[in-house]
Amino acid sequence: MMTTSTRGAKAPAVLVLEDGRSFRGRAYGAVGETFGEAVFSTGMTGYQETLTDPSYHRQVVVMTAPHIGNTGVNDEDPESKRIWVSGYVVRDPARTPSNWRSVRTLDEELSAQGVVGISGVDTRALTRHLRERGAMRVGIFSGDAIAGEAALLERVRSAPEMKGADLSGEVATTERYVVPAIGTKRFTVAAIDLGIKGMTPHRMAERGIEVHVLPADATPEDVYAVEPDGVFFSNGPGDPATADRPVALMRAVLERKTPLFGICFGNQILGRALGFGTFKLKYGHRGINQPVQDRSTGKVEVTAHNHGFAVDAPLDAPSDTPYGRAEVSHVCLNDNVVEGLRLLDRPAFSVQYHPEAAAGPHDAAYLFDRFVSLMEGQRA
Repeated sequence: MMTTSTRGAKAPAVLVLEDGRSFRGRAYGAVGETFGEAVFSTGMTGYQETLTDPSYHRQVVVMTAPHIGNTGVNDEDPESKRIWVSGYVVRDPARTPSNWRSVRTLDEELSAQGVVGISGVDTRALTRHLRERGAMRVGIFSGDAIAGEAALLERVRSAPEMKGADLSGEVATTERYVVPAIGTKRFTVAAIDLGIKGMTPHRMAERGIEVHVLPADATPEDVYAVEPDGVFFSNGPGDPATADRPVALMRAVLERKTPLFGICFGNQILGRALGFGTFKLKYGHRGINQPVQDRSTGKVEVTAHNHGFAVDAPLDAPSDTPYGRAEVSHVCLNDNVVEGLRLLDRPAFSVQYHPEAAAGPHDAAYLFDRFVSLMEGQRA
């Protein structure tokens, strides 16, 4: 991604997709150029959590909600220390934010962090195009970057693809840190940071868990040095087919029969550790309104998603794996994509979505309690 730091809300801008379609608008945030994978998010709110989610690294996010920026930006809601999206696409940005916690506008925040965006785009047409053609590479160009427009398409097509991208090491912490339990400490968990969101260890801390957040390249020795009652694998960006090191670490945890919980990228890592394949979805699931069924209870949850890859596991019956039987525990009701895995003979499970869901919904918060129950059972 390349940007300039100059704001230019009125500068002309163009969005160019790798299949040749383009959309014109005005600069929003920083002026310059940026490249990434074009994806769309269906959330009506929670844009600040989306922007700061490390799972969106190297993606240009198209917001399907027409009005963005209405509540401005505050210093309490970010999920990490910076904005991770490569670019941002909106239809009608708010001219004046209205919220008692707002300290600056979204336009100002994007500009300050060098994030190139575009406004005035027909995001409905762009979303329909991505649904029909699939997520693809894209470039946003504004100001002087529009010069030589005939060459912009070739520049987009020369940008790296998301398939085959190994990105978790680019967003994860490089140093271990601890999030203390809130109230009485009940358990210790080693959390592998593959792109973890700030609310995730907080949700565990609320349940009396002391969380030791470890870098993506942590070894089994690093994990068991903290004497964990459980191990957690976080969300993160990139292609799970490249994540050989986290897969090897998860297999070491499974061998030890330590209670294990994974979300999003962690679900894909568990799938690979069990011997299943992964594949790239046509346009992925992103937003905070995705319907998922818990197959053990039949309950349908409204859930928060951000994934472009999925696990290829059989839906009709349990599968034999090197670690006992495994079954698909959750499925997306829109397209029957695997949204969760559960081992039947060891204390391990995962989901493809985000149960911490800081911006909501909170239907899946019980999964943290399920993790606590696994650790209680192991301790007993």
